Amino acid sequence: MNPSPRRVVVVGSGMAATRLVEELVARGAHRSLAVTVLGDEDAPPYNRILLSAVLEGTYRPSSLTLRSPQWYDDHGIDLRRGARVSGIDREWREVVLADGTRLPYDALVLATGAIPTLPPIRGLVRADGALHDAVHAFRSLADCERLVAALPTGRRAVVVGGGLLGLQVARALGARGIVTEIVEGADHVLHQQLTTAAGRILARDLRRLGVAVYTSARAVRLLDRADDPSAGRVALRLDNGYSLDTDLVVLTAGGRPSTALARGAGLEVRRGIVVDDRLASVTDPAVHALGDCAEHDGRTTGFVSPAWEQAGVLAGVLAGEATRYDGSRVVARLRATGLDVAVLGDAAAEVAAGGEVVEVANPISGSHRRLVVREGRIVAATLVGDLSRVGLITQHFDRRTALGPGEPGRLLLPEPTAAERTLPDDAEVCACAGVTAGRIRACSSLEQVRDTTRATTGCGGCASTVRQLLASRPALATKGRL
Repeated sequence: MNPSPRRVVVVGSGMAATRLVEELVARGAHRSLAVTVLGDEDAPPYNRILLSAVLEGTYRPSSLTLRSPQWYDDHGIDLRRGARVSGIDREWREVVLADGTRLPYDALVLATGAIPTLPPIRGLVRADGALHDAVHAFRSLADCERLVAALPTGRRAVVVGGGLLGLQVARALGARGIVTEIVEGADHVLHQQLTTAAGRILARDLRRLGVAVYTSARAVRLLDRADDPSAGRVALRLDNGYSLDTDLVVLTAGGRPSTALARGAGLEVRRGIVVDDRLASVTDPAVHALGDCAEHDGRTTGFVSPAWEQAGVLAGVLAGEATRYDGSRVVARLRATGLDVAVLGDAAAEVAAGGEVVEVANPISGSHRRLVVREGRIVAATLVGDLSRVGLITQHFDRRTALGPGEPGRLLLPEPTAAERTLPDDAEVCACAGVTAGRIRACSSLEQVRDTTRATTGCGGCASTVRQLLASRPALATKGRL
């Protein structure tokens, strides 16, 4: 008599959860496991990072789908959409759904992501608890579609928050012809990733693109403009005394790991769900967490590349491999038309740990490139405006290449040589999925790249490089035959 397959229940169907399932399928582990994925949204799993592209009008909502329901069926995986989880019974090892259904598990994976937090602005929420109808969150596909539906009646928009998401939303709205302003409480945009000087250059780029930026200012009150509807439906008052007349207010500031289920189940939670090197809860080894909701070694992440790295490790754990997670190095790209930003590692932390800074800036051309080097190795980088060397810098960062004294400076100079422009096969192109130039060149089309490597399906920052590599394939083949 064959034993019953081990039951794995995944709570969440976002990018981290989808990557986990893909990794299990790649290992063939789905054949020996009974995998159930619970998503609280009705839509199939989709790429949340590209929501701003839907808002901009360059992507259709359907093109964001990561894996179709048919793909799950074909691999024997039970995908349940619109399945809201209300609790976890660790004693009986069951997940409790809102409709009362109880699903038993042998291993439980929490991939609940992060949830937006409302900034302390009076007037955001009406007496009945609903958001003011001029106010929009921007976290889900439903949020995005609601905002798109409101655009025809709006001429002006204010984006609250100057982080990565805020900049993406602001540029998307600007591309739609909406007069857009950003309000950021810190003294510069992307303050968690960039220095003040780099942030100012980026703000200048935003203004050049028609997006006004207000820094060191916080929104404190939302008022209806019944007195002068032509100026905008509402006025957003700032703590510096200014008021911004607008039709739409988009909230992109503030978010925290979604940990309510874990707290309710008695798991240890600090900022996120505390996990060990096998991404298992330190309270209960049968429960795992990954992505935005997980806290490893005192750190939480909010980027795709660490979440996908964790997914690969956890798939190995669930498949019985002897694998460990030693912490992620962040690689992120800003996906916004006309803005080029890449962030590698945690520059502030590396400088505090003794890293030396190599920096080249040209505010006139709108570029700011900065490396943090420790013991001859690149441990962090921030690049604004000129990403011509990002592939080579990322390669050295990932490999922890020992560089000569003059090499970091040369990496920041423009106009790479022909040899540098031709990426070697082992150079990483897609940081989110860890895909090399050689794997891209082995594909015959962009569709094959997306399906077999998952490159371009994360932040989308590698798309232009992938297209260039694909376009160069015939020339390379011809050269090899001569």
